Formats: sequence, C-alpha cells, structure tokens
Amino acid sequence: MAATDGLKAGLDALPLLPANRAPLAPEYPWPDGNQAAMFLSFDVDAESAWTAKDPARYGELVTMSFGGYEARVGTPKLLEMLRQQALKATFFITGWSVEAHPAMCEAILRDGHEIGHHGFHHLMPQPGDPMLVEEVDRGLDTLKRRLGVVPKGYRAPSGEFCEELRVLLKARGLVYTSSFRDDVRPYRHLLADGTPGLVELPVTASYDDWLLGLSQRYSRHTLLTREQVLSLWTDELAELRDWGAMATTVLHPQCSGRPMRLRLLREFLEHARTYGDVWITTGEQIAAHFAACEAGG
Repeated sequence: MAATDGLKAGLDALPLLPANRAPLAPEYPWPDGNQAAMFLSFDVDAESAWTAKDPARYGELVTMSFGGYEARVGTPKLLEMLRQQALKATFFITGWSVEAHPAMCEAILRDGHEIGHHGFHHLMPQPGDPMLVEEVDRGLDTLKRRLGVVPKGYRAPSGEFCEELRVLLKARGLVYTSSFRDDVRPYRHLLADGTPGLVELPVTASYDDWLLGLSQRYSRHTLLTREQVLSLWTDELAELRDWGAMATTVLHPQCSGRPMRLRLLREFLEHARTYGDVWITTGEQIAAHFAACEAGG
C-alpha cells in the first residue's frame, strides 16, 4: 500500500507540462541550396562503454576486446573510408578513451575531423548525480591537455540528460549538444529559469547502430542483415529529405567499424551523396549555421 501511495504522490507531483519546453525548431534554409542535412557523427567509447556500469569488467578481457577493437581496427578503417569519401565527421570521445588510446584520437584529429565531448567514463548523466561535474570537467580537461581541443559539442553518454547538465554545459561554454530525440531539425534549448541554453542537434534514433544488433556482446537485439539496415537508413533519409530536415547518426567504431557494417555504411553514404542536395557535415558546422540564421532574424 505504501508503494502505491508513493507512486500516486509522485504522479500527482508531475508538472502538466512538456519535459522539454524549448520552442519548436525554426525552419531555417540549409546553406548552398541544399534540401536536407546529415550530421555524420560517431561515438568513440572504446572499453569505457563496458566499464561505465561495472568497473570490475575491466578484468573480463574478451568483453574489453569488443571496445579495444575501436583503436586496433574500427576507427582506422572508418578514417580510411572517410578519406576516400572526402567527408568530415564529428567524433564524440570519452576522456578515458583519449587517455587509453591517444594514437587513435590523434589520428582522428590529424584527419581534420571535429572532436566532441562524450563524458570521461561514459557514465549516464542522472539528476542529482554527484559525479556529474567531474565527468564534464575531467572530460574537458583531457581533451584540452592531450589533444589541444576545446570542444564545441557534447553528446550525453548512454543518451540521457538532466537540467543540471544543461546548465553546466552552458556554464562551461559549449555551443551545442546532440542527445535529444524529439525533433528532426536543430533548435535551441530553454533552461528551467527561462534563459536560452545550447543548440540541440537531435539524434535520429534509426541511425544509432548500437540499437540494430551490430556485432555487440550480450546484445538484446537480433543482428540485422545488410538489406534490413540499408532499407531502414535509405527510407528514413528519403523522407527526411522530403521534409527538408536533418538526419543525425550515432555510429560506434566497435559496431560500424566491423567489416560487414563498414561496407554498409560506405554504401549508404554513397547513396546519400547521389541526391546532390544533402549537406553531409559536422555538428560544429550545423550549429554555426543555425546560430547565424538565428542571429539574422
């Protein structure tokens, strides 16, 4: 009975308001006559994807090898493919991955890709989390100290957010986040105190390869075939383009850096480029375009 009473009290206390009270995304035109945009982005978690919830897993060497694949094979192969495609992307990297795999991260930087903030230990941000500030600040310090990077963009580890994090990222001077899943165009966050927050470049859920059974250990998802994934991705892009909207990828080198998935990604990007009017670029470029349009009225 007490548990039921507690649930009712919690539900009764919920505001009768949207959790995200930002205004609707403005429909600014894309640059150079493009019909749509694609924010091409990768999450580089390495072993921190596996240790965030249980540090003891570091001793499970086969599990760790799934994350280690990123530095040994996945990221180098993705960088090679991006060079061949003459494309620039954004790589959101955990601070732990920078410390553990500096050569991998230096290669990303050397190829001219944007590097974004992805926490330090890949801990999921939660309201009231005592490690929230440390995760943000330690990640920022590592990117600056090891790579000379002051990131403009942030992607929340495990795709979660809270008001404390929105306020903290603004205070630390970041420009945009790419974590929410509630729109198909960029918009600006509205903080609880009514002041503007960061620009949001919303994630397109179907382009999160971790959810599609892509060669992951202990997967809850069936490993989908090339035809199934390519159909999802091309259909989504076709409709987003018709809407004049934006596709945002969340690709992981330990998933899409695997041979069968890298071939699929290459084919998808080649398909996207055949439209001739899909702007494939970094988060920094899209956020800058949004801010310029916003400032221009």
